[in-house]
Amino acid sequence: MKRVLVSVSDKTNLVPFVKGLVEVGYEVISTGGTKKALEGAGIPVTGISSFTGAPEILGGRVKTLHPKVHGGLLALRDNEEHINEVKENNIEYIDMVVVNLYPFKETISKANCTYEEAVENIDIGGPSMLRSAAKNHKFVTVVCDSQDYDQVLSEIKENGDTSFETRRALAAKVFRHTASYDTYIASYFTTAAGVKNPEKLTLTFDLKQELRYGENPHQSAAFYKSENMPYSIASAKQLHGKELSYNNIQDANAALKIVKEFEEPCVVALKHMNPCGVGVGKDIDEAWDKAYASDPVSIFGGIVCVNKEVTKEMAQKMSQIFLEIVIAPSYEEEAFLILSKKKNIRIMSADFSPLTKQTKSFVSVNGGLLIQDLDLGNVEKMEVVTKKAPTEEEIKDLMFAWKVCKHVKSNAITLSKDGMTIGVGAGQMNRVGSCEIALKWAKEHGYTQGICLASDAFFPFDDCVKLAAEYGVSCIIQPGGSIRDEDSIKACDELGISMIFTGMRHFKH
Repeated sequence: MKRVLVSVSDKTNLVPFVKGLVEVGYEVISTGGTKKALEGAGIPVTGISSFTGAPEILGGRVKTLHPKVHGGLLALRDNEEHINEVKENNIEYIDMVVVNLYPFKETISKANCTYEEAVENIDIGGPSMLRSAAKNHKFVTVVCDSQDYDQVLSEIKENGDTSFETRRALAAKVFRHTASYDTYIASYFTTAAGVKNPEKLTLTFDLKQELRYGENPHQSAAFYKSENMPYSIASAKQLHGKELSYNNIQDANAALKIVKEFEEPCVVALKHMNPCGVGVGKDIDEAWDKAYASDPVSIFGGIVCVNKEVTKEMAQKMSQIFLEIVIAPSYEEEAFLILSKKKNIRIMSADFSPLTKQTKSFVSVNGGLLIQDLDLGNVEKMEVVTKKAPTEEEIKDLMFAWKVCKHVKSNAITLSKDGMTIGVGAGQMNRVGSCEIALKWAKEHGYTQGICLASDAFFPFDDCVKLAAEYGVSCIIQPGGSIRDEDSIKACDELGISMIFTGMRHFKH
């Protein structure tokens, strides 16, 4: 008779699976709550203590850590020495293990989780059984995911056992599963111990979706998710439209980062990971009008991210242009109906609640990984360094431009007026080049005076100040910190421009 050892925290679809195993001749061995659940369903079960001849001790901490369990799992059945030792020690083979682990991740995710609760939810016996069975997958079937129940049972019914290929695939899943489980535990204790940069870094992600391709059609790609968190495209829900592409996800992530900066109604229009239009207003409809007016050309085929509910009026305006994605916390019923008339537009809802903890950002390089704190900073100081001070209205526009500039690829220059971007210079090899792009755009669209300018990093020379004055810039915000700051300050004073130093740089490479 074949034997299956069952011990699960998640009992989804367990009963019909185990009933099916019993019907094809399996003896069931089980523990604790799993044993009670199976017996309650009328399934004959042998308790683990009866099987091993040893009691469960230490409040259940020790129950399956026994030679009869691991000998039955690890014995090589084509090895004469193993066969003799199994007989000598009255060990019976275990042919299948069905185990999933204590809910450590779910436990530590609770707001009121104590350190003691976290420790007690570290599974010891479960991973040990899974690893033993997976190591000996030549002879033992190991199941850690209820999604595999149907395939396993079907193969056994049809062929009398699972195939080697299936057992190897299930073993691989087990080692991914236990590696992920240990990653959460390691991360929890690393944080608790206050270790900032551990000598080993392990990360774990769950597959969210396979993608048609990556940045280009010849590149394969997939999208993985780490955890639920605000302002996350990985946690967002898709309500309508075709599946997201690799580039869609990159752009949506960039748009969410920008809109996160604003509490007032804000609309971000974005293309190729840079904002082409950002607007704030007394309501979301005004914010849309400003964002659209910022660059009605580049928004075509772009992404729109909104931090308030999308109204019917806004949806009507958006429906008149081609957009790839709209992301918002919610939609008026009529707004959703209007937008969803377009077959391919992706309509998404996301969590826009405040971020409550510092998180990390990761960037891969060939053969390595860069890790840093997410840039949640804003300004270190607000120091007027020129003779002329900006007005209250200019300060509002300067801060608006500064928040947007933080998310524009360096070298970054943003121009603003009346709560909207009126020019963006992104990713140029020198700062003057970014200034020229932004300033020329503003002039071409009728903005020639009272312009506020933000720079993500300091001016190494006074050339940007002099160029800005030619195009009607009245005030500037920048980090400061150049050895030639005095040159820029002097130029501002001579040209009647006010300038603020923030003391905080926001490079975005």
